Amino acid sequence: MIAPIAASMGDPAGIGPEIIAKAWAARGTHGLAPFFAVGDPRAVARVSGVPLARITDPAEARSAFDRALPVLHVLDGGDILPGAPDIDGARCALQSLELAVGLARSGAAGALVTGPVSKAQLYAVGFTDPGQTEFVAERCGIARENAVMMLAGPSLRVVPITTHVPLSAVAALLSTELIVARGRATARGLARNFGIEAPRLVFAGFNPHAGEQGAIGREEIEFIAPAIEQLRAEGIDARGPFAADTLFHPRARAGYDAALCCYHDQALIPLKTLHFDEGVNITLGLPIVRTSPDHGTAFDLAGKDAAHPGAMIAALKLAQEAAARRLET
Repeated sequence: MIAPIAASMGDPAGIGPEIIAKAWAARGTHGLAPFFAVGDPRAVARVSGVPLARITDPAEARSAFDRALPVLHVLDGGDILPGAPDIDGARCALQSLELAVGLARSGAAGALVTGPVSKAQLYAVGFTDPGQTEFVAERCGIARENAVMMLAGPSLRVVPITTHVPLSAVAALLSTELIVARGRATARGLARNFGIEAPRLVFAGFNPHAGEQGAIGREEIEFIAPAIEQLRAEGIDARGPFAADTLFHPRARAGYDAALCCYHDQALIPLKTLHFDEGVNITLGLPIVRTSPDHGTAFDLAGKDAAHPGAMIAALKLAQEAAARRLET
């Protein structure tokens, strides 16, 4: 049995507290294992009427879970006003994330689910990482290039080979070494977290029509194809590069377990089109299970009872399943 899952609330002025509360309210319907929120309980109370149980130790979450949402209080988030982020809230979000990572790293929490944060607010309180993924990797002692972001939905899993960089910089960042590293991490992650023993990977081309054999770009010839050959030599079922506009229709999706894409939007546009309310960000390559709903703080929806909890429920469910698989192996 896995330990209770830690869910950091994210920015207390965003929708994180609301979707965590709604996930707890739907725990029976979705078969969610015990989890606890990490943050300021007042952030939940501002936007939800679910009963709360303050805990001081993750082990207390299991006995409290059936009657109330367990909350591990970290730091007061100041005068919390949904939809109005401030510095106190950013400090609370950062300390909540820090504690939740530590609990997962120590084994006191069975997995980590991170609520949405505002990077702009975090930067104002000294946050220096590009995002939560890199922060969690660093705290786990993993080089950021070895922590791979996968976005997963019911019928599609995608991995962006490059992430939050300008599109104009992508071509210069692509290399055979980077693509091979992403492919290896994806194959290992699919086996470890999803129970897929022989993962099937496909690679999207960088240029339109996958470069038309070099007529409209050579990245496929110089970097992507050699990387695929190397992965295949290592025993990984890797195929491509394929034109990105042919990879995401239903027949194509049935033929692979994950698609590796050259840049952020090439991966996330199909994932969010298909699974906007169910998309989960799972970080591969970590010693812990870490997932996150694949959306932001949505400050414009905060406090209006309008936030959909689907992605948070999916993130908790995937964290639960991945953690249980790791215990079995």
